[in-house]
Amino acid sequence: MQYPVDLLPDGKSYVVTFPDVPEAITHGTSKRDALRHAVDALETALTFYIDDSRHLPTPSKPRRGQSVVELPPSYLAKVLLLKEMKAQKARPALLTRRLHLDPRQVSHLLNPYRISSIDQIAGALRVLGKSMEIRAV
Repeated sequence: MQYPVDLLPDGKSYVVTFPDVPEAITHGTSKRDALRHAVDALETALTFYIDDSRHLPTPSKPRRGQSVVELPPSYLAKVLLLKEMKAQKARPALLTRRLHLDPRQVSHLLNPYRISSIDQIAGALRVLGKSMEIRAV
C-alpha cells in the first residue's frame, strides 16, 4: 500500500500531508527527512483508524511525479489482522488458544509497532478463516 503525499516547503523545512489520510501530518528539515517521518505519521494515523473501528482509507493513485510512502510489510500485515479481528469481534484469547501461544506473545503479535514473524501473522489470519497473499510486483 503506497500512499501519495504532498510535500510543501515551509521556510527551512517541509510539511508532509496525505490526501487520503488527513490525520497524518508531519515535517522534516529536508524532503528526505520529511518522507522518513511520514512513515511514522501514516502508521500512527492508521492505528487510530483501527482503534476507532473506522474503515482504512484506500490509497489514491499518485499524480505524475508525486512522492509516495509505503507501509512496511509487517506493519501492514498486522493492520489487516487487527482489522479482521475487529470485523469478526475476535478477542486475543482466541488466538492464544488456537495458536497455542502465551498471552504476551499474542500481545506482541497484535502490536503493529513490534516486529513479528510473517508466519505467525499468517497463522493468526488462518485462525480467522483468512489467508495471506504475498506477491512481487
